[in-house]
This record gives sequence, structure tokens and C-alpha cells, in this order.
Amino acid sequence: MDLRERVLEVAREAIEVKRRFFEGELEGVLEAARLLVGTLRGGGKVLIFGNGGSAAQAQHIAAELVNRFRKDRKGLPALALTTDTSVLTSVANDYDFSLVFARQIEALGEAGDLAWGMTTSGRSPNVVKALQVAKQRGLRTLAFSGGDGGQVKEVAELCLVVPSEETPRVQEVHITLAHILCELAEDELF
Repeated sequence: MDLRERVLEVAREAIEVKRRFFEGELEGVLEAARLLVGTLRGGGKVLIFGNGGSAAQAQHIAAELVNRFRKDRKGLPALALTTDTSVLTSVANDYDFSLVFARQIEALGEAGDLAWGMTTSGRSPNVVKALQVAKQRGLRTLAFSGGDGGQVKEVAELCLVVPSEETPRVQEVHITLAHILCELAEDELF
């Protein structure tokens, strides 16, 4: 297979995964938009977290909310729990890496906030534990996952599952979905 064929094959795979996700999860996407808008309209903040590429996406989404997405508007309260290396490393060192997000939810999360966890497998222990702690503290919980949804599907109030086992395809849908939610939130709030 030459490079041109490979590029087109990968693009077709990515498009097909997105098509299957949005056709199968449209109601869930609308519910996620309502959850995000309701949190922000009610004065809550959004706490976003994940590992690796999902950590980068958490930062990306927080920036879209705090700064702007498409509209010039006031900042929205969002925080990526993936950015404070002192907190992350002290929790990992003193307790366990599985608690790096849960401890931050304990410290920063309040009833009415939204805990938004991302994990391509649905099995990241630190994402699962953070969502469990968030529920115990009265936060709303949203998860983005892939494959069969993993453990986060059982823990989160709403879990949107990308029908793929391929990490890059799952991450591509997650960022597209996050952008859609940011756009819908701006449309509804401003």
C-alpha cells in the first residue's frame, strides 16, 4: 500500500468511527450539553481530567471554556486537574497515583460542579476513583470513554463511549465531541 492509499484508509477509519459514534450517541451528546450548560448556568465549575493524550485534551477543553471558543464572552469556570505538577507528584509520592485526581476533587469540588473524566479505555484507576469521589461529594459526573466503556461507564452519571478500541480514533472523537459541547455551551449561555 502506498502512502496516499494509507492516508485515505486512516481518514476513512476516522470518519467511520465518528459517524458511528454520533449516530449512536446523539441523545447522550445532547444530555452532555445539558449537563455542561446546567452546571455553568447554576454557578458550578468544570473539573476536567485524564491521562496522557486525555490530559492534554483536558487542558485544551479548560482553555476553551476559560478563555473563549468561538465567541468573545466572559470566561467560564473550568480547571484541568492535570496541570499542577507539585500536586500531582506529591499525591503520587505520598499516597498513590490512583488518587492524583480524587484528592483534587476532594479539595476543589463542590456540589453543583461537574467532574469530567476522560479515558480511552474506561479503565484508568485514577479517573475511576476521581469520579467515585465526585459522586460522593455531590458533583455531577461525565465520562468520555472508548471500547466497551470500562469501569467509568458504571461510575459516571453519563458516559459517552466511542465504538473503537483504537486509542487515536477514540481521542479524535473525544476532541470533536468536546468542541461540540463547548460550542453548544457558548450558544446557550451567550
